[in-house]
Amino acid sequence: MRNTVEIVGIKVDNLDFMEAQAKVEQFLAGDSLNMIFTPNSEILLDAVKDKELEEILNEAQLVIPDGIGVVIASKFYGMPIKERVTGVDLSAKMLEMGASRGSKVFLLGAKQASVELAAEKIKEIYKGIDVVGVRNGYFSEEDEETIIQDIINSQADILLVGLGAPRQEKFIYKYKDKLKVKIAIGCGGGIDIISGAAKRAPEFYQKAGLEWFYRLIKQPSRFMRMTKLPKFILLAMYDAVAGRD
Repeated sequence: MRNTVEIVGIKVDNLDFMEAQAKVEQFLAGDSLNMIFTPNSEILLDAVKDKELEEILNEAQLVIPDGIGVVIASKFYGMPIKERVTGVDLSAKMLEMGASRGSKVFLLGAKQASVELAAEKIKEIYKGIDVVGVRNGYFSEEDEETIIQDIINSQADILLVGLGAPRQEKFIYKYKDKLKVKIAIGCGGGIDIISGAAKRAPEFYQKAGLEWFYRLIKQPSRFMRMTKLPKFILLAMYDAVAGRD
């Protein structure tokens, strides 16, 4: 039985990192496809306007609270989420768990140099895991059937899709009935982080829930995107109050 909090119409799992890890273990032990999505405030705000994205998120087997704004918003609904669970951290744990099982992983997304380097890093760090395929994220809709067939032929257990939201969520959902993997996760910039092409915020910012602020300092051009955080908080506050009336 899933324990979820519905935030602006999206069911987000209310769990801590250990509980999310247990879910991954369960998924890896099974045979069916499990979709894992990792929304932050920006993605949830976009889902309010994009009903297709809203439906996709609500059909996932696991939706983790990737952003601190999602954790804050849950409190307005009287069901505080236990803790922030990032897609980057869960993906790393998933690879670690997969290594102990001899799992096969396929990487889809980022630039070619980055995804290839990420594959090498995974082989070095997670002994026992088998990287059975890589594909950069620069492709058209006409290429998708070939990519899906490559994933199927690879017999991958885990599919990391780093195409950015909402493209990665829509890609996974579109082909959910064809994919034979056990887990397909939308990991955003996770492939670039694994490869080293992108850096995470220092641990202080991570623990304080201020990764968004660190990224803004490093990339001031993100300012307009960051304005979505207060918009989301206000929307969630209004939605929670309206729901009680």
